[in-house]
Amino acid sequence: MSLLAWIVLGLVAGFIASKMVSGTGQGAILDIVLGVIGAVIGGWLFNTFGMAGVSGFNLYSLFVAVVGAIVLLVVYHALSRSTL
Repeated sequence: MSLLAWIVLGLVAGFIASKMVSGTGQGAILDIVLGVIGAVIGGWLFNTFGMAGVSGFNLYSLFVAVVGAIVLLVVYHALSRSTL
C-alpha cells in the first residue's frame, strides 16, 4: 500500500474509532496517527488469531484498522483514567 493510501485509511479508521469510543474526533493529525497505529495493531491481532491482516485499500482492511484503533483507544483511556 502506498503512503497516501495508509494516510487515508488511517484518517478514516481513526475517525471512526474515536467516534465509537469517545463520541468525538481527536483531530485530523491524531486521527491519522491513531488509524495507522490501529492498522498495525489490528493486523497483528488478526494474524495472531489466524485471520488476514491489512491486505490493501479495501473494506476489510478498514475494518481491521478500526478494530485495532478501538483497542488502542480503550487501552489508552483505561490507563489514563487509572492514573488520575
